[in-house]
Amino acid sequence: MTDFIRFDRINKFYGPLCVVENLDLGIAKGEFVSLLGPSGSGKTTLLMMLAGFERTTSGTILLDGTAINDVPTYKRDMGIVFQSYALFPHMSVGENVAFPLQMRGMGKTEIAERVAKALDMVQLSAYAERRPSQLSGGQQQRVALSRALVFEPRVVLMDEPLGALDKQLREQMQLDIRDLHRRLGLTIVFVTHDQSEALTMSDRVAVFNKGKIEQIGTPRQVYDEPATRFVAEFIGETNLVEGVVESLQGQEATVRLPSGAQIVSAVSATVSAGQSVYVSIRPERVDLTEIRGDQLNCLEAEVTDSVYQGDHLRVQLHNPSHPLIAKLGRRSREFSPGTKVFAAFSSGDCRVIAP
Repeated sequence: MTDFIRFDRINKFYGPLCVVENLDLGIAKGEFVSLLGPSGSGKTTLLMMLAGFERTTSGTILLDGTAINDVPTYKRDMGIVFQSYALFPHMSVGENVAFPLQMRGMGKTEIAERVAKALDMVQLSAYAERRPSQLSGGQQQRVALSRALVFEPRVVLMDEPLGALDKQLREQMQLDIRDLHRRLGLTIVFVTHDQSEALTMSDRVAVFNKGKIEQIGTPRQVYDEPATRFVAEFIGETNLVEGVVESLQGQEATVRLPSGAQIVSAVSATVSAGQSVYVSIRPERVDLTEIRGDQLNCLEAEVTDSVYQGDHLRVQLHNPSHPLIAKLGRRSREFSPGTKVFAAFSSGDCRVIAP
């Protein structure tokens, strides 16, 4: 797949502080890529360099094969949506959306047609004459999105655009943006610290940590096959059990735990016999039973707490090697604290990770 956007050995320093280090990343045309990571991990800085608001210290940014490091922001043909909406309060919704077109010198007839089309795209045609202050937060964000799309940019950049919305509205906007991406074939680069948001919307997710990309892959890959401890812990919730590789066979490793128990696990990284590793087990992959089954991975444990959380039961377990968490279906039986159980999971549902 040809890269439409290419970051080639990008470094960014603020004085002695390195915020993006020797970073390479390619994004295909029409792809939705989320830059996911905690505050200070470099994701927003990378987006701002792509937008032209920040300069690289070294390295090259290419758009459709052409270096754009020295191209001014207004000539990069990119629509930008910020968390703060950045709407003009003295303008109507229609005037806000029309503004980028006026700056490009388009005629009144074409502007009117494009504004009508852009507002219809986000289902705000009836609100063209209102001021931003007369709209809800979600409606204002739709206006900001409409303004970013109205001049048909080659790339749409979004910097935490849903962070100020409440949970229900945020989840609805996630689906709306994903639908727009699919219908229009947009190339979107989306910055977020919300793991669920990135998994819901993206074709691929780039997980940032300390100025580097720890892993990039589809939402399923970064969740089910974490490459590092950071990715396993940052994306969703996981059980991280320490052990030593006892043997390797194909893509599976047998790991000996401090208690003497064994786990047979799929391998996410290059490891060798005798190496200390972590095994990542997602809580929803853990089944509980009071009778030991014939599965390879079956750890003795004791229930310490069980909490009903609506769509699942969250069960905390004590195990000689490591505390464990299981997430069971809402219709599962409840286990009382003190109940002796076996925590079972398949080898394909856990991953060996090098430290």
